[in-house]
Parts: sequence; structure tokens; C-alpha cells
Amino acid sequence: MAFVPLWFVLIAILWTGFFVLEGFDMGVGMLNGIVGKDDAGTRTVINTIGPLWDGNEVWLIVAGAAIFAAFPGWYATMFSGLYLAVVLLLVALILRGVSFEYRGKSPSERWRSAWSWLLAGGSLIAPLVLGIALGDLLYGLPIAANHEYTGSFWDLFTSYGVFVGVTLVFICLLHGAVFIAMKTSGDVSARASRFARRVAPVTMLFVFAYVGWTHVTAGLGGFLNPVELIAALAVVAAWLLIGDHRAGWAFAATTITIALCIVTLFVDLYPNVMVSSTNHSFSLTVHNSASTPYSLKVMTVVALIFLPLVLGYQAWTYYVFRRRISDASFRSAAPATSRPAVSATVAMAGKTAQPEDRAGRPATQRRGWHGFRRRKRRR
Repeated sequence: MAFVPLWFVLIAILWTGFFVLEGFDMGVGMLNGIVGKDDAGTRTVINTIGPLWDGNEVWLIVAGAAIFAAFPGWYATMFSGLYLAVVLLLVALILRGVSFEYRGKSPSERWRSAWSWLLAGGSLIAPLVLGIALGDLLYGLPIAANHEYTGSFWDLFTSYGVFVGVTLVFICLLHGAVFIAMKTSGDVSARASRFARRVAPVTMLFVFAYVGWTHVTAGLGGFLNPVELIAALAVVAAWLLIGDHRAGWAFAATTITIALCIVTLFVDLYPNVMVSSTNHSFSLTVHNSASTPYSLKVMTVVALIFLPLVLGYQAWTYYVFRRRISDASFRSAAPATSRPAVSATVAMAGKTAQPEDRAGRPATQRRGWHGFRRRKRRR
């Protein structure tokens, strides 16, 4: 069935797109207090992703839905075995979303600090849990002949799975730091560049080890395949490109790095979708866990219609909010709005709030009205 490998490729693309887009979101979340330093700097960091983060998380939802529809056997085994891990992931994502909305609800320093810590914690847990889950697919989990998960929650913490999770955390840190340097100016951008230069060598070592360990785990022989090799070279390029006036190129390199690290895992996993550590003959493959040919055909038609629309809309969103943000916009502006997307819109447009009279009219309009009344009295 030609649709079976096609949908495996589409699911790999969805996971890759999620980590490319949400990867810098999670990196920004982890760095909001480290790079931000003060409240204005933290608001600047958070608002770099204010209009974007919720749209990026849609990729995770679509990836899960695609697994459910195209490979129901894979979905049933994976989500039953990873049940508690999925709950932990949802808690982390909920904390991230709530922190974006609630951090600006009070001017209290303790209130904002608490939500900043929750944002950082949720942004750290999400890639760690997802990395462990994806790594376990290749390394192997206790799966019986009837494709039921027979292990416990602690069996999920395989050595390779935990390493993949930690590697993704460091890649997200580097990806987010470079994104902040690219999207901001002034002191915030400089601090982000310094942090990126410090974390880049550590990330490079983790990526090298990840590529080698993944290759050995998949049992593919002595030479790296092109995807693995380019992933290793991309992280080196990112390290070399970090610096003044090269943030865009560095961001492109970190994008390639995180994308190819995810692609490497799926390429080395195929044709399996979940390896059984109990007996390799019990492993789930794209063929013994796929949906019916008719279902895959209908899903393909739907994807061909709606996927370009979603991609076009998201590209338009990134184009609209493409400008850099400066912490000066938040130091001179009125008190923060509760929604980062609104603050980001104002900051990117380079506007500050105008003083208003009691009726809510701008002061410039008020002066014009009083001038009109004075001219009328003269007549």
C-alpha cells in the first residue's frame, strides 16, 4: 500500500515541524528570566513568541491525530504505555499557556516571578518528556505479542530515551537563544548571543553523541547516513555563525540541526514504529499497525486540501510579526497588557500608548477640540 509509507513520512514531517517551530518557543520559555534579567527584559523575551506559540503547538495536536487515524495500532500501544508521561506533558503545556496569560495580571514582582518560573519549568519538561517518548520508540519498550505494553512508568526511562530528552532540551536552549538574538535588539539581544555562544559547544557534543548512539541503536553499520552527517555538521555551523549580524544564519543552522535530529530518528526507525524489547518479532511496524487503505486514501485527500491552507496562514503570521522587539518599548510604555500577543503587536509596530483624557480620547485629539472651542468663542 503506497499510502502507508506516505503517512509515515507525513507524521515524521509533522513531528519535525513541531520541534522546529515549538523548539525555539520552548527555548525562549526556559530563558525568559535568564536572558531577560529585569521585568522589561523578560517581557521583551516573552513577547518574541507572544503571537506565535499557540499556533506552533497545533503541530503536536495534528501529529497525534495523524497517528490515531493512520496507525491506530501504534496510537493504542504508545499512548497506553505513555499514559502518565502524556499527563505530565499536558500539565507542562498547560502551565506554559497559563503563564503567558496570567503573568501580566498583577504588577506584583513576586507574582510575575512565580509565573516566569512556571513558564521556564513547563518549557523544560515538555521537550524532555517528548524526547524520552520518541527515543523509546527506537530503543525498545516491553511489548507483548498482542502489541500491549507490559511495563511500568519507570520502564520508560531507558538510557537512550533519557539522553534523547536531554539532547532536545539543549538544542531547544540553543535554538531559543539564537531566536531571541535575532528577534530583539539592544541588551537583550547581546545577552542572548552570549548565552548561545556558551551553550553551543555543549549542544554540539550532545548532538554528536546523539547521532552516533542513534546510528548504533538502529544497527545501520559503520558509516553515518547523509541525514545524520548533515545534522552533525549543522550544529557546528550554528556554533560558528553565532555572533553580531549573523543571527539569521545561525538560526537557520539551528533549525536544520533540530529538524534533522528528529528526521534521523524516524529514518532509523522505519519500517518499525515501536520496537519491542521483549522480542523483536513483537515490534509494531507501519504495516501491522496501519489503518485501512480506504481510510488512508480519504485522509490523504483531506491533507492535500487543508495542509497548504494551514501552512499559508502560519507563514503569513510570521511575516506580520517579523520585526525586532526592543526592551525600550516596554520601559517607556504604559503598564503591561495581560496578553503577550497584544504587547508584541505594539512593540513590533514601534508604538507607545498616548495619554488620554477622562473620556478616553487621545491627548492630541483633546487639544484639537479645545482649540476649536477657543476659535468659536473668538467669533
